[in-house]
Amino acid sequence: MAGKKLTFEQSMSRLEEIVGKLEQGECGLDESLKLFEEGAKLAASCNQMLDQAEQKVDLLLNANTGEEAPFVQEP
Repeated sequence: MAGKKLTFEQSMSRLEEIVGKLEQGECGLDESLKLFEEGAKLAASCNQMLDQAEQKVDLLLNANTGEEAPFVQEP
């Protein structure tokens, strides 16, 4: 799944798959490490997407109330 940007839902689905495989304990050490690394990257990506969504919601809510909101530029 490398190379293309996954949606939040796709990332979460893959992360659930990885957790399931790791919980079964049937993978060897090398495969477990690769899965763990992929899972860590997916978790970080999901956190970033959630942070961006939260910032957008805050901006929208503050725009409706007339309050100033701190602006964080997206990467």
